[in-house]
Amino acid sequence: MKSDRTAVNPAGSTRFRAMQHRNFQLFIAGQLISLIGTWMQTTAQLWLVYKLTGSAALLGVFGFASQVPMLFLSSIGGYVGDHYDRQRSVIATQTCSMILAFALAALTLTNVIHEWEVIVIAFLVGIVNAFDVPIRQAFFIQMVGKEDLPNAIALNSSIFNGARVVGPAIAGFAIAWVGEGWCFFLNGLSFVAVIVALLMMRIERTVMKPSKDSPLRSFVQGFRFAMSDLPVRSALLLLSVLSLFGLQYSVFLPIYANDILKGGARTLGLLMSAAGVGAVLGALQFAARTHYRGLARWIAATSTTCAVALIIFSQARVFWLCTALLFVVGFAATSQMAATNTLIQNRVPDELRSRVMAVYATMFMGVQPIGSLLAGGVAKRIGGPYTLAVFGSLVLVGSLFFLFRVVMRLPRTSGETTAAPAND
Repeated sequence: MKSDRTAVNPAGSTRFRAMQHRNFQLFIAGQLISLIGTWMQTTAQLWLVYKLTGSAALLGVFGFASQVPMLFLSSIGGYVGDHYDRQRSVIATQTCSMILAFALAALTLTNVIHEWEVIVIAFLVGIVNAFDVPIRQAFFIQMVGKEDLPNAIALNSSIFNGARVVGPAIAGFAIAWVGEGWCFFLNGLSFVAVIVALLMMRIERTVMKPSKDSPLRSFVQGFRFAMSDLPVRSALLLLSVLSLFGLQYSVFLPIYANDILKGGARTLGLLMSAAGVGAVLGALQFAARTHYRGLARWIAATSTTCAVALIIFSQARVFWLCTALLFVVGFAATSQMAATNTLIQNRVPDELRSRVMAVYATMFMGVQPIGSLLAGGVAKRIGGPYTLAVFGSLVLVGSLFFLFRVVMRLPRTSGETTAAPAND
């Protein structure tokens, strides 16, 4: 791919070296605006469901509906990303998300919304994301090339989580002042920024290889590659444990904000923002890396830290302690995710990139709905705090197993740092 680097000073911090690419500059600018809107909508949806029902179980159902399409449809998204124009495909998914945001706003502002409409639209957004995530992840290499790919992944993660700081905080105040519907409307408007940015990019067209394989067979090819490679396989399995159990804390934040900390929508926004601040710093810390060495050890350390913080948070009852612990959770979880993504993208051959990223999306985001249902069901019986304690303990067990049974057996010059062949 030809370089699209602009005259940004290369002597600047290595944390931002991917920003030398014009296409990535456009992408980040559009993403920042769009993701703030997305986090506003996510926060408002959680609050609206809990306000309408007061049910922890339905919070779990909401989480399940928004994420379960990833489990079954990301394989098709990966197939599309490896056989069709990625730029046009991402434009299409962003346009669909915009339409759904406006539909949710219309239903809410006209006061005809019920919890099941919120859940159905969340399910439809999940379908769009099942296509968008693997395609967009594979699109990075066309924007920045392989040399700056790790930095681009980390910077994108920092933008995602930066929006996670700002979006919920804005949503908390907006819900209190004008209601949830305007949060949904502003999210719809925010998609205009990323669509315009994508249209302005100058991407060198690549010839997509025609394939007679079905999407399922293509997904199996990506899965076989991922499972045949020890660093990729072990990192993905640990990420699945984090996604299945560790990341479910967000489902219970409305309960903590309203029932435990005796706050409201603003408290919910601040709790989500605390995790977001930690996530931004975790991503920026990872962005400073200039090599691939030691990724498995970093994954083990951050996963263990996240688990311990979750266990302590589950029993916290003071606002400042809750925010401090969520900061640690955000930092550690985001660092683990960025390291896993980087390890995989470095090792996968380009002809399998979208398909392997579909496996990544399935094992990371696809298992979250199962965790949401488990979280809602268990919390209904033993309460949110004890559920989080159990889930955090399971993440800790997985982290220690990964550390002692996988990382300790990898030589310091292991294959985690080198690209694997396509036929492994």
